[in-house]
Amino acid sequence: MEEALTEALVLSRVQFGLNIGFHILFPTITIGLAWIVAGFRIRYEMTRDEAWLRTYKLWVKVFALTFAMGVVSGVTMSFQFGTNWPGYMNRVGNIAGPLLAYEVLTAFFLEATFLGVMLFGMQRVSGRVHVASSVIVAFGTTVSAFWILALNSWMQTPAGHTQLGGALVAESWWRVIFNPSFPYRLAHMLLASGITAAFVVAGLSAWRLLAARSDGAALKTLRFGARLAAVLVPLQIFVGDLHGLNTLEHQPAKIAAMEALWHTERGAPLVLFALIDEEHGRNRFAIEVPKGASLILKHSLDGEVKGLSEFADRPPVAPLFLAFRVMVGMGVLMLILAWGSQFWLKAAPPRWLLWAFAGFTFAGWVATLAGWLTTEIGRQPWLVTGILRTADAVGPASGAKLGASLTAYAVTYAALLLAYMVTLTHMSRRG
Repeated sequence: MEEALTEALVLSRVQFGLNIGFHILFPTITIGLAWIVAGFRIRYEMTRDEAWLRTYKLWVKVFALTFAMGVVSGVTMSFQFGTNWPGYMNRVGNIAGPLLAYEVLTAFFLEATFLGVMLFGMQRVSGRVHVASSVIVAFGTTVSAFWILALNSWMQTPAGHTQLGGALVAESWWRVIFNPSFPYRLAHMLLASGITAAFVVAGLSAWRLLAARSDGAALKTLRFGARLAAVLVPLQIFVGDLHGLNTLEHQPAKIAAMEALWHTERGAPLVLFALIDEEHGRNRFAIEVPKGASLILKHSLDGEVKGLSEFADRPPVAPLFLAFRVMVGMGVLMLILAWGSQFWLKAAPPRWLLWAFAGFTFAGWVATLAGWLTTEIGRQPWLVTGILRTADAVGPASGAKLGASLTAYAVTYAALLLAYMVTLTHMSRRG
């Protein structure tokens, strides 16, 4: 019986992780791309340059396709709250339910209403109304992120609630929404979306220029995407540092696992790479920067950082350690490409640089997925920190049923993702 429960827990976690991982790919693009598309539309309205109109018409199609993928994958994900995690809604549904409803009422309806005008109303409404519709859609995507991040942040650092008859209810919605980690997570996610969209714009523009070097509109959008990334990536590094300090304050076990720090130390080293031996609580073949972790986390070479031995409940170290380094490593590579390309983009970019940007088209996805893995694995064994354990929320579905549905999801999502990426590169090639 215990083995069956463990199997159901693992399969439920993998299935939900697959669903949310697939879903987050598309909002990560649309939140930033919506503002970029609105900017293209405004540029055309101001200049009446046909190149900006062609640019807008291409990228609004990319946005519409990505938005549709996000909506469909979001619907299937929401079903799993009831089928796979009934304990979650039974315990915290009075808080999670309203926050999800606010997202639908204030954001999704707003986006859906004005998206129709944005896509099909350019010849039917005035230029100002159409521009306003584009801006409202972009605003709607940001509001949507606001509510989803409010809920996710509350699950990480819950506040403003009280218990009533075994369930949690909001005592102060202000404190529930603006919980201790929310501002940092929201800023981190919005910047991640902007960076992801910037590299999608630059990468697909590079694909176009590889096929048609004389396309002036593609060259403009390549430069735009690269410059936007060059501005946003350093901002993300700054916000990421603040987010890390906030996590150290409220979720120190997560930080200890991210840094593979097994024991409390003064002058703790920064582990760049190691083979994690969780059974014996040590790092093998570690490459370290002496006192680096204390400098980053405590801003002091001799600052004390708590190790995993201090905590009874701690997340799995190896996947958290690896995911965090993938996120940071990809961020560094994107920074190098964005900054290093600026000189070459002043004139006609060389072919090797176009291939580099084309290869980094979906680099933001890698960093975002690694970041989400860091966030969600680092919360374990809690579903809602200090309130609800993951194992206590899983539903009664059998391992066989979960395995079959997981396989179906994986095959379907792989086919959809491949079709999406092929469609985007085909659209960019056509210009």
